[in-house]
Amino acid sequence: MPRGRRGGRVSALEGGLEEEAPPAAAAVPSALWASQLQPEAAAGQILLRGIFEIGRSSCDVVLSERALRWRPIQPERPAGDSKYDVLCKEEFIELKDIFSVKLKRRYSVKQQGSGTLLGITLFICLKKEQNKLKDSTLDLINLSEDHCDVWFKQFKKILAGFANRPKSLKIILNPQSHKKEATQVYYEKVEPLLRTAGIKTDVTITEYEGHALSLLKECELQEFDGVVCVGGDGSASEIAHALLLRAQKNAGKETDRILTPVRAELPLGLIPAGSTNVLAHSLHGIPHVVTATLHIIMGHIQPVDVCTFSTTDKFLRFGFSAMFGFGGRTLALAEKHRWMSPNQRRDFAIIKALAKLKPEDCEISFLPFISSQDLQERKVEGSPKSVSNDQWQTIQGQILNVSIMAIPCLCSVAPRGLAPNTRLNNGSMALIIARNTSRPEFIKHLKRYASVKNQKEIAICGTREK
Repeated sequence: MPRGRRGGRVSALEGGLEEEAPPAAAAVPSALWASQLQPEAAAGQILLRGIFEIGRSSCDVVLSERALRWRPIQPERPAGDSKYDVLCKEEFIELKDIFSVKLKRRYSVKQQGSGTLLGITLFICLKKEQNKLKDSTLDLINLSEDHCDVWFKQFKKILAGFANRPKSLKIILNPQSHKKEATQVYYEKVEPLLRTAGIKTDVTITEYEGHALSLLKECELQEFDGVVCVGGDGSASEIAHALLLRAQKNAGKETDRILTPVRAELPLGLIPAGSTNVLAHSLHGIPHVVTATLHIIMGHIQPVDVCTFSTTDKFLRFGFSAMFGFGGRTLALAEKHRWMSPNQRRDFAIIKALAKLKPEDCEISFLPFISSQDLQERKVEGSPKSVSNDQWQTIQGQILNVSIMAIPCLCSVAPRGLAPNTRLNNGSMALIIARNTSRPEFIKHLKRYASVKNQKEIAICGTREK
């Protein structure tokens, strides 16, 4: 049986960590409407001040180091007029949530040239409910060419100060993902946003299994700031494996037996276009195409743990998870019936694997993961010294299923994840073992994934082998 071992890390564009703002000299851009921010968040040196029409109201607009603020210009009213106070309520957005700026013009059939200037359009990333991100726009209307030119150049300078945001991406698209909808998803939802953000793209449409792996072995990647996968979990895992394998070779490491893996040289962006989208769901909490795209555009980076899978003397591959026994047979059956719809394929594979449910004789060795907090608590409680970080444990017997997961593995049928206590980058894997039991009891175990209360898991840290 292949042995799972904690591997290196592959960073993921679209993560959760927000970029740091550039220094004040470059002006600065996370995006929430002003009503959700404290006034001190907008404090800082004023860069520009002027009058624009926003939402059909003439507004006094102030661009400072951290935010763009505006307040409607109203005639003087008697002091204490509550209606006046509401009308003049200040609004603002944080500059780090702006991902593009363009001059707004009106074009006509008879008109030649660049059209009539109307003002400036800001493209903004907004945080919505349930981890969703949404793109929105804010129009600053002013017909003065000189006035708009000064503001436009300042906004461009601000955006140029975000060095963490990608300017060029290698796109790898699997046209067979899900119901062969990945191509449509990319060109209708993803590509327009990347184009708006001014990101250059180089698209490769894969033609066979392993195409991405062979491509990334030889492809010149120096000109790109990241690689983006448009597809499902299989495509994403293949690309992550290829990036990490390439990093080992570039670092002069052997690839037959990887003991000290190195980090991938480029971040990997995930656009969910598959059937299950476990990776994207675990990364963002939701498999939402626009959310994933905006995380990439904004340059959000999230380190993600990856396992290495090997036989006794040979490295097999990098991966985020693996299943043996019932889980492995179910995945293999589902893969053979891709002509079915995703739900039909999943249900068919589970039912057929349950019908032939049988245990396997296994011996599993693992190294329990004990956090520094757990060690401190044990010291306070006076626990015996025999419990330590470097004691391997072994389980023998009849096993129905073994799951090894470096990420939570969230999906629609397991909203808390197949490994709910596992984090994206806490340096541990989850080991979930189902011992031999009756078919009804095993089905109860499977049903726990869909409930709020989930099965227990054993966290392991495979930094060394036994």
